[in-house]
Amino acid sequence: MFFERHEGGERAILVHLDGQDPEAREDPQEFQELALSAGAETACFVVVPRQRPTAKYLIGSGKVAELRELVQSEQADLVIFNHVLTPSQERNLERAFECRVLDRTGLILDIFAQRARTHEGKLQVELAQLGHMSTRLVRGWTHLERQKGGIGLRGPGETQLETDRRLLRVRISQIQQKLEKVRSQREQARRGRKRADIPAVSLVGYTNAGKSTLFNALTDSDVFAADQLFATLDPTLRRLELADLGPVVLADTVGFIRHLPHKLVEAFRATLEESSNSDLLLHVIDAHEPERLAQIEQVLVVLGEIGAQNLPILEVYNKVDLLEGVEPQIQRDAEGRPQRVWLSARDGRGLDLLRQALAELLGHDMFVATLCLPQSLARLRAQLFALGVVQSETHDEHGSSLLAVSVPRSELNRLVSREGWQPDEFILQHTLQ
Repeated sequence: MFFERHEGGERAILVHLDGQDPEAREDPQEFQELALSAGAETACFVVVPRQRPTAKYLIGSGKVAELRELVQSEQADLVIFNHVLTPSQERNLERAFECRVLDRTGLILDIFAQRARTHEGKLQVELAQLGHMSTRLVRGWTHLERQKGGIGLRGPGETQLETDRRLLRVRISQIQQKLEKVRSQREQARRGRKRADIPAVSLVGYTNAGKSTLFNALTDSDVFAADQLFATLDPTLRRLELADLGPVVLADTVGFIRHLPHKLVEAFRATLEESSNSDLLLHVIDAHEPERLAQIEQVLVVLGEIGAQNLPILEVYNKVDLLEGVEPQIQRDAEGRPQRVWLSARDGRGLDLLRQALAELLGHDMFVATLCLPQSLARLRAQLFALGVVQSETHDEHGSSLLAVSVPRSELNRLVSREGWQPDEFILQHTLQ
């Protein structure tokens, strides 16, 4: 790393800009939760009404002087802005406050750096940090870049600046190559699952919507889950068995947030591709969140950025235990397909409804029937059992096996072509899927 991120536990002054543009406006409560997740101790929260940001400070010079006095009186170590600062604005503010200044993007990057556990996650965070900090690092040497800056400032300045740029380019290139290898390995694993006809389901949603809690409840896992933003950073895959369908691969992914920095989207593309290559997305929504409609919109924006906007989506409204008069239920569209599931991942109510909805949506291309197989087809019977598609077995008076099967049609077609048998000849009862 070419720089050190600040550590948690610092006294920070939070500055929130309250402008008139609803698209650019950030959520002040979410801003405070982000600072808390980063480990900052909030000295005070300042709201700055500002319709037209200034080029030098983003805020007015009078408010800069007021904040400088506040930094001194509160003995603050850090000033965090709930807005994206340009490198020059960040540098000007640091000179005025005589302390470090962090913008919204830098704050999110710091949280990601704290949460990363795997080697892949740390590489992705470092790539995002280098992309964000490269202009700040380079501009930090601009005082040495002048052609006529006095004795001792000409040659060495240019040498240091070019060395700095080259080291950045080399490190970024190294990380990108490693992440490309990760992307290739993930793609190979996905191809293997497709050959085995194992459906892939990804949990997506706004950060702190309860994705990891739901993931643990469905798969009996112990993925870290906490009531804080970006508790999950590294992706986790687990096998989930569904009745009448078989195995499913369930992926828990990083949460999204309003105005998620593009550098993070690019750096985490290898991870986010797990979502864009899924057969179904479970959009986990905090049913108790007053701003849930805005959060849903932001998730759809990020899904569009990673090319997953056209994938089938099942909405999962979580945390119904915090709502009065709302019971777990499945809401269906005009064609009777599951569209929303209301549940509580924390107490487990409604999980059976979610499993039912998953089986319905993923099992649309299933062959479900009762087959009557004579003893001459014992080999076929053994193959059906080996595939794990037999739900139950009985026998008739002639000794034939009556098998209730639920098998993907692609697997059925392979059996037909390999063994040369026609399932229609042996169907006793066929359930349309």
